Amino acid sequence: MNPFGMNCYILWNVPGGECIVVDPGMMQDSEREMITSFIDGNKLTVKCLLLTHCHIDHACGARWLAQRYGVEIEAGAQECVNAENMPLQAQRFGLKIDSTPLIIDNVLSEGDIITLAGEDIKVLETPGHSPGSLSFYIADSGIIITGDVIFQSSIGRTDLLGGSFTQLIEVIKTKIMTLPADTIIVPGHGDTTTVADERIYNPYL
Repeated sequence: MNPFGMNCYILWNVPGGECIVVDPGMMQDSEREMITSFIDGNKLTVKCLLLTHCHIDHACGARWLAQRYGVEIEAGAQECVNAENMPLQAQRFGLKIDSTPLIIDNVLSEGDIITLAGEDIKVLETPGHSPGSLSFYIADSGIIITGDVIFQSSIGRTDLLGGSFTQLIEVIKTKIMTLPADTIIVPGHGDTTTVADERIYNPYL
């Protein structure tokens, strides 16, 4: 969704159960309707909203969705500056959207566990693209949601505020490439990939 082609994810198990929304980057009414129609159509109860980081393409719809479902926005502590600068981000990218500073309700840290439908979602601090970037690892399902840390045969940009190429490569090698080879990498943009494929084909590694 949005002009940046950002992937928003809804984690859920069965109709009528709980769900978690990751990176609600809706900028248009049609995008907000798409997300809420899916949630309401499956009679899901939103447990919380998780942000991999607070760049505007990933977080601009967070407050709207949080207010609609009465839940908290959860993100890394080091993302507070990006969250507060949401209007400035919109201006820098020339986005004609209503944007207000975003408040993170609950700060997440390395090793925190969020439980959904009997599965643990482990929080990993994965800075480099953004100072407080987080990844969410679900071992039972064999997936990791990485935001803009790593993509299929590529990595996140490091030229934005707080970015660090050296830090990003170190994080990818020590926290993502060390996961089981068949772990599915679920990125913030583009198609899914696997740890095994990125070990072989990612030119940055």
